[in-house]
Amino acid sequence: MMKKCFPLLLAAMILILCAGALAEASLPDGDYLPDDFSFSGGSGRVEITCPRVTVRSGEATATIAFSSPNYTRVVLDGVEYAGEKTDDGTLFQVPAPLNAAFELTGTTTAMSKPHDVVYTLFIRLDAARGEGELAGLPHESSMTLDYAECFSVDYYQGGYALIDVKDGARYLTVPEGMAAPEGLDPAIVVLQKPLDRVYLANTAAMALVSRLGALDSVRFSGTQAEGWYVEEAARAMNEGAILYAGKYSEPDYELLLREGCDIAVENTMLLHTPKVQELLELLDIPVFIDRSSYEPHPLGRTEWIKLYGALLDKQEEAEAFFETQKAAVEALAEAPASGKTVVYFYISTDGTAVVRGSEDYIARMIELGGGAYAFAGMDDANRSRASVSLTMEDFYAAAVNADYLIYNTTIDDTVASLADLIARSALLADFVAVRQGRVFTTGDNLFQATDTMTGFITDIHAMLEGREDGMTFLTKLN
Repeated sequence: MMKKCFPLLLAAMILILCAGALAEASLPDGDYLPDDFSFSGGSGRVEITCPRVTVRSGEATATIAFSSPNYTRVVLDGVEYAGEKTDDGTLFQVPAPLNAAFELTGTTTAMSKPHDVVYTLFIRLDAARGEGELAGLPHESSMTLDYAECFSVDYYQGGYALIDVKDGARYLTVPEGMAAPEGLDPAIVVLQKPLDRVYLANTAAMALVSRLGALDSVRFSGTQAEGWYVEEAARAMNEGAILYAGKYSEPDYELLLREGCDIAVENTMLLHTPKVQELLELLDIPVFIDRSSYEPHPLGRTEWIKLYGALLDKQEEAEAFFETQKAAVEALAEAPASGKTVVYFYISTDGTAVVRGSEDYIARMIELGGGAYAFAGMDDANRSRASVSLTMEDFYAAAVNADYLIYNTTIDDTVASLADLIARSALLADFVAVRQGRVFTTGDNLFQATDTMTGFITDIHAMLEGREDGMTFLTKLN
């Protein structure tokens, strides 16, 4: 029986060993620029790049460049390759695997005697990949998104999911009891499920997680109980189910480590404190950075509930909730535009006026509510920015005749009356909206309410119709 099976077993082994070569063989001869390259290992003083991949007769050769001239050779799969000195360092030509992590040992003479350093490299060349394949995992489907533009989710055989955050990182969720596939791009952050001890430092995500019925997955908060407008979160903290683990810039590392935190969910503010991310990752706590604030459409922000559904195994709940919000917002958008202009702003401590970019989701919600955003004609350089600072003179010229002003008290809470507003700048007394008493402020809960964007749009619609009762997020100034 063994003799009969041996030819089949040998054939299977040959197919496995040749799988990479077959993928490369489909490439036409020529030089290719890698779609991505990453490496790890060493002391960090030497930079490694891969400027080119050359394919000849179905075989791929990678050019590996070391920034140091002290490397004399590299070893790959037991074979030595000599280097070529350049003005910038040393070049090596090696038959490297594509789309799979591999180890490369480099020998340097920078020390008193030759020293071997082991690196892990990854060369991504999309043209050499099997269609939709990820580290040998066949692609099964992709998440359907209606409005979100800043992330995507692809599902792979075995229950794996790859989350790609635009201008951010890629994350692979690994099912409970399974391991990350071998040869995975080292730049991909591995999230081992279950994710049930989450440090949620991104306040905008709490309402979405609560709507999923997944607060039991959140063990740590970056906001104190009294800082939450999401009632379920405040209650869970008061009951001890969720622990305060320090704000995003000063987390309680000891608590997170002791309690076994398995992921830190942050917003882009963390990018201003990179040392915090480095320390969290040093403690084997993967960091997920939410970029939902960059979504141009308000429903795009809400649709991030699908991403959290993928992280916390609540996909059906996420789909069902989003559909209700989508239907409500689209129904509001069918109402005729009022033609009335609306300004959303605050006055900073340096005396400049800060408005929202014309492609920001706040501007879009004003339009969905039937208003005309006063800064829709902002120059192209500022259109896509979330916030734009203007001199009071420029602000005056653009907004003095606006029909309505909305002052952002989530940033500046010193304005509680029209007198307070004029005290921020005497120029505001000339504004039509101020003279006619059409000035409103936002509630502190607005930026935590990513699950109920319909409420703000409904408030805008009511404001433009002259109705003030029953508003959720807006309050009229007297």
